[in-house]
Amino acid sequence: MSTPRSVFTGTGSFIPEEIIDNSYFLQHDFKKPDGSAYPHNNADLVEKFRDTTGIESRRYALSRQRASDLAALAAQEALENSHTDPETLDYIIVAHNFGDIHHGSHYTDILPSLATRVKAALKIHHPECVAYDILFGCPGWIEGLIQANSYIQTGRATRCLIIGAETLSRVADPFDRDQLLYADGAGAVVLEARANTPAGILTHKTRTYALEPANIFCMDTSFDPDTAQQGSLYFKMQGRKVFELVLTHVPALVKDTLDQARLHILDITKILIHQANEKMSLAVLQRIYHLYGIKNIPSHIMPLTTSWLGNSSVATVPTLLDLLLKKQLPQQEILPGDKVMLVSMGAGININAMIYQF
Repeated sequence: MSTPRSVFTGTGSFIPEEIIDNSYFLQHDFKKPDGSAYPHNNADLVEKFRDTTGIESRRYALSRQRASDLAALAAQEALENSHTDPETLDYIIVAHNFGDIHHGSHYTDILPSLATRVKAALKIHHPECVAYDILFGCPGWIEGLIQANSYIQTGRATRCLIIGAETLSRVADPFDRDQLLYADGAGAVVLEARANTPAGILTHKTRTYALEPANIFCMDTSFDPDTAQQGSLYFKMQGRKVFELVLTHVPALVKDTLDQARLHILDITKILIHQANEKMSLAVLQRIYHLYGIKNIPSHIMPLTTSWLGNSSVATVPTLLDLLLKKQLPQQEILPGDKVMLVSMGAGININAMIYQF
């Protein structure tokens, strides 16, 4: 009996309804890391930010919504899209970084786990549907797929629900201009064992560079001295170092993943990369093709949602996948037989890549 393939049978996403344009930040009091003010006005800061990242707006969860609420909404859509009875799920895996954070609070709430909360929201009674969280930074959703694929390949599961959800806006320092990057959202996929099909996960790779400067992502006090004295911690990122490490490690990982599958970059029809910022995504894409001596990158190979959705961490790749499969991105589609590369990076620093054939 042949080993079953792990196949996407349904996708879902939840894009919060509150739209936050760049103009929202024109009155913010941004500080440098040393607490001093910037010499230029916010209009210049915001314009430079847009030119660098490509982000013009982002979505924030409503005040009554938590990350687990967004996760449950994306999960429900994926289950309906796949015509899956929730009681038949073997695993629910929720990737996030900060748990549930109530509006106006900076304290994370992860007890019980977000996956348990999603299971309860879906009203699943079956006790052998195992629900757990994964903390792996922005690559967490892809890593959740990798774990679910392992369960399916070893016969421990036939159907898994993998969700990425985050309310990143609630851990951002309001005095840090990096706040403009962050957004909220959730995406989900149902992964199922299927026999006698060419579709499914072909291969994957993951790496952790723990001896690199792990503190390029960390929790720290506000850039505003008065706020810092209150002791609240906010998400901090050393953007330049992140950019350098991503360009150093991610293209090589993508090539190694392709080599493992005995594929060439020209066999790939779409690259779905973590939507951190447009400049970094384009730089990674160019480096990948440079490894193959290719200067003319195929058009529409890398769809982007950063301009209107911002960076919602673990939610970016599953949301992008859902929008693509439901033909909600102009001039973009995935066809049967297409081989798609999923790529993500983050968390000081984890990186992963997966090749999936539709």
